[in-house]
Amino acid sequence: MELDEMKQAWLALNQQLAQQQTLSWQIFRTHQAERLRRGVRPLLWGQSLQLLLGIAMALWGIGFWSSHLHIWQAMACGIAMQVFGTLAIIFPARVLSLAQTIDYAAPVLEIQRRLAQLRAWRVKVEAPVFAVLGSLIWIPAMLMLFQYAADRAGVDLWSQLSHSLTWLLPCAVLSLVFVGIAYALICRLGFRRQLEDSFAGNSVKRAEAMLEEIARFERE
Repeated sequence: MELDEMKQAWLALNQQLAQQQTLSWQIFRTHQAERLRRGVRPLLWGQSLQLLLGIAMALWGIGFWSSHLHIWQAMACGIAMQVFGTLAIIFPARVLSLAQTIDYAAPVLEIQRRLAQLRAWRVKVEAPVFAVLGSLIWIPAMLMLFQYAADRAGVDLWSQLSHSLTWLLPCAVLSLVFVGIAYALICRLGFRRQLEDSFAGNSVKRAEAMLEEIARFERE
């Protein structure tokens, strides 16, 4: 075989190897993209259920205060529940919106950037808001249930509770203090990252791990 023929053979072989490598990479990315998509689905399902729960809570609050217009205390409880339910609609809707913007066929860095936005929203906005409001919402919910019982019994709930409602403020303060102490203790013990991961959700953690795997494959 002459030298030119050997060169041509080597070039053809190199081209075939490059094509095979490109095909293998495309197959790997397609498989990983589908894994990423499947991995995020539990987050989407959970957020959809939370959105439905938020709708139910908002409707409960609206129905409650609209049927107790003559009792301002009951109206305040119903409005508080409506506000909480509305936030429980807005926050998962935002998460679903961020998740829908992820293009799993995009470069790894772009997907990682989108996931970082999703993580930041859940950890820095959603978690603190619900930690604070969630530690307080049980008070109007409990009073609303008391009001239902008073309606059935035909008694004036608020006149009977007028001397015992002073315990609500200390309970609210204690709930907030407990949340603050729990967070500070978790950070003090070095578990802040684990806490943030739990706020972000297992789906986000798995997606981040898979993206790291793809990035390593690209570097190699």
